[in-house]
Amino acid sequence: MKKTIDNAFTARSLKGAASDPTYAGVLSFMRRKYTKSLTGVDAVVWGIPFDAAVSHRPGARFGPRAIREASSIFDNDPQYPFHRDLFEAMAVIDYGDCLLDYGDHQKTPATIEKEAAKILKSGAFLLSLGGDHYVTWPLLKAHAAKYGPLALVQFDAHQDTWFDEDRRIDHGSFVGRAARDGIIDVDHSIQIGIRTHAPDDCGIKIVYGHEVEEMTAREIAEAIVARVGDRPCYLTFDIDCLDPAYAPGTGTPVSGGPSSAKMLSVLRNLATLDIKGGDVVEVSPPYDHGLITAIAGASVAMYLLGLRAEKLAAG
Repeated sequence: MKKTIDNAFTARSLKGAASDPTYAGVLSFMRRKYTKSLTGVDAVVWGIPFDAAVSHRPGARFGPRAIREASSIFDNDPQYPFHRDLFEAMAVIDYGDCLLDYGDHQKTPATIEKEAAKILKSGAFLLSLGGDHYVTWPLLKAHAAKYGPLALVQFDAHQDTWFDEDRRIDHGSFVGRAARDGIIDVDHSIQIGIRTHAPDDCGIKIVYGHEVEEMTAREIAEAIVARVGDRPCYLTFDIDCLDPAYAPGTGTPVSGGPSSAKMLSVLRNLATLDIKGGDVVEVSPPYDHGLITAIAGASVAMYLLGLRAEKLAAG
């Protein structure tokens, strides 16, 4: 293969591996081509640099940039554990970031929802990089408008079901809103890794942190599959699901969580789910060390693309 550099700009095709050195070249997610064109695209990676809804430490607005940087560590060989070049048959682009007005946060939800709806209208799978967890609220609305109420698969240390007034911008209430408005199908939704308490579970099944510790990755995956069944679902991964030892760079870390290895193994066993979209949120680089958290976030995102590549390969 003739090697090139800056594949994010110089790529002649939306498919196939890049040849940039891991330490050089323009940083898109996994070296995918930067473009706003959705023609012929199977999956879109999109950044949402927003953290004005946090209740503790800010910094997640820098999450998309950090996850992109961390993704460069993936070499151009077949991606483990999928035994394939994810991009051999799947056309993936990096759509860049959502343009948000930092001085008018009331415009944020509609801006995210409108842009997400545009991407989804093309038929592409949307993988979003946050940003704090509030961004999942408009993303869920956009996906539900296309696919109907979705089963929610949420990896998190927090339930995010606190009651909230409609105008408030808060990363701890999006699940409660989605349940109240019928955006998610609570009877088939599940939360994994919860290590805090909220007043209401909204009828969503919870696998608590101590239960995750006692279960195998396969048992956790089987619980998710049993809950979701064949319903269309949305997968959101708050990086604080992981123990702070594996993800220190986040706004509201909670001890007692699982390892990145265990949660990645869970994801690997979710191939039967009908995942319509997903996100990775709450990576906060100012509190990270040696890209530990960003690498974990990039790995989760890569696994979601790997599951999508397998779905496309299976027809």
